[in-house]
Amino acid sequence: MKRLIVITLFLLAATAFITFKYFKNLNTSGMHAGNIIRTIPDNAAVVFEFTNEKSFYDIYNGNDLLKNLIGGQKISELDTVRKVLFGSAELGTSFNGRNVFISVHPLTTNQPDLLLTTSAAKDFDISRFDNLAAKQKAGMLITPLKIGEKRGYNIYFNSLKKRFYIINIDANIFSGSFSKELITLYANYKADRDKQAFMLLPDQQNSNSLANLYINYQRLGPLFSQLFKNSNTDIFKPFRLLPALAALNLNFKNDAIMFSGYSNIQTNKPGTYLNIFTKQQPVTNQLKDLYPATTAYAVNLAVSDPVKFSADLSEFYTNAGLHAEKDALFAKIKTETGLSLQREFANLLGNEFAVVTTRYQERIAIISVKNGSKLKPFVNNISRMITDDAGQFNYLKVPYFLLGDVFSAFKKPYFRVIDNYLILANSIKELDSYNDTYFNRKFLNKTQQYVKFDNLQAERSNVAFFMNFKNAQQILKNGLTDDYYSAYKNNPLSWKNFYAASYQFAATDKNFYTNFCLLQNQPDTVVNKKSD
Repeated sequence: MKRLIVITLFLLAATAFITFKYFKNLNTSGMHAGNIIRTIPDNAAVVFEFTNEKSFYDIYNGNDLLKNLIGGQKISELDTVRKVLFGSAELGTSFNGRNVFISVHPLTTNQPDLLLTTSAAKDFDISRFDNLAAKQKAGMLITPLKIGEKRGYNIYFNSLKKRFYIINIDANIFSGSFSKELITLYANYKADRDKQAFMLLPDQQNSNSLANLYINYQRLGPLFSQLFKNSNTDIFKPFRLLPALAALNLNFKNDAIMFSGYSNIQTNKPGTYLNIFTKQQPVTNQLKDLYPATTAYAVNLAVSDPVKFSADLSEFYTNAGLHAEKDALFAKIKTETGLSLQREFANLLGNEFAVVTTRYQERIAIISVKNGSKLKPFVNNISRMITDDAGQFNYLKVPYFLLGDVFSAFKKPYFRVIDNYLILANSIKELDSYNDTYFNRKFLNKTQQYVKFDNLQAERSNVAFFMNFKNAQQILKNGLTDDYYSAYKNNPLSWKNFYAASYQFAATDKNFYTNFCLLQNQPDTVVNKKSD
């Protein structure tokens, strides 16, 4: 009996010790994540989180994925900060194993920059920076810095010939940047404890994750306005308007960057077009198989209940103050043609509709319908026919009011019904171009690299954005600011080294399960696939 009691006590002690160590690890890593991220200025659009430990760096050692994602120069600068400053004997033990947050902020200089935020061990004394400054051959020159009430240091790295500014923001939380403007903004920033700028992960999920990506979608707008000449670019536009916060986990692959997690709708903010799709069920994506081989980027939308979608879209326009214009349009069509277009179209609408932009800046809408033969009389009735199978709508903004924001570019489009698809374009030339693509099967999915990329994507979604970087190069040249296009095109490590990107939303509990994928370039070959 005594032996049994001793064994039981030993097991209880071991369990208590393991539990203590587990929660101690959470306390030194995941538990502090929420405290740290709340101090980051809320104009950040994106925050990347990882743990400052050797195992993380070893995973990507010799791999260019993160270098291509962030840029060779930025990675070199961050690596110098890690090795020379935080890897020094004076600081290393206090910052090793800590959560590191790299956030992206738009600045008044129209040059977004990075902010690095982390915490030190509880027993850390800021005077260790002074001890490091006294060293003769540390590879850097450290001088005291004070911004407002915040104490910090101005660090000049000899190898970079560049200054890095670091401040003690609160307790043992430190933040640094190569931008004096950004660090000054941070030093003077007063966090609103009642305002949530980023969605937080549960402590255990955070602790078990290799890396995380946090996104405030509505903060992407100011960031895009500094990257693009036209801040109203339609690239990723519906996502930039969405009132939602995302927290995504990194899924490691050696040739792709993949994140997955949740994008939660902020119900205290006005809804946007994409909010409508949270009321649907995810749908198997098939229209992507009809994307032309020249596709630069595309948005694919999918609904499980087209009639409900039509009703929800109508309600959205009412809430947006557009119901009078919408009702007047469909009333005019009813008077002149006898057609209840909105109701008839909703009954014939299939489960998917997409807008594709090609490398030649052609814009094509592909809309699946339940029965193309039944649809033809309706669209013919509201159009002037140019050929036996192609015509042009007589009325403005019909696609916009039938299908939503993504179709706003099609004012009075040309159309053709091919099998069970309604094809729209802004010119006969574009319409004929897609006709050639369709009947000669000149689709993007004929290449091996696309097939590999598609295998990484979720099979079902409600909203999916896709970009092929090679096909989009001319569009990016015309759209990006000169500095950013030059960096994209000429730097050996940049996004041009990725084949494609996708961002997918699948509705779940009135929010979105989210998948983000970037696949690195590989030699491309043609695939002989059996066509239908």
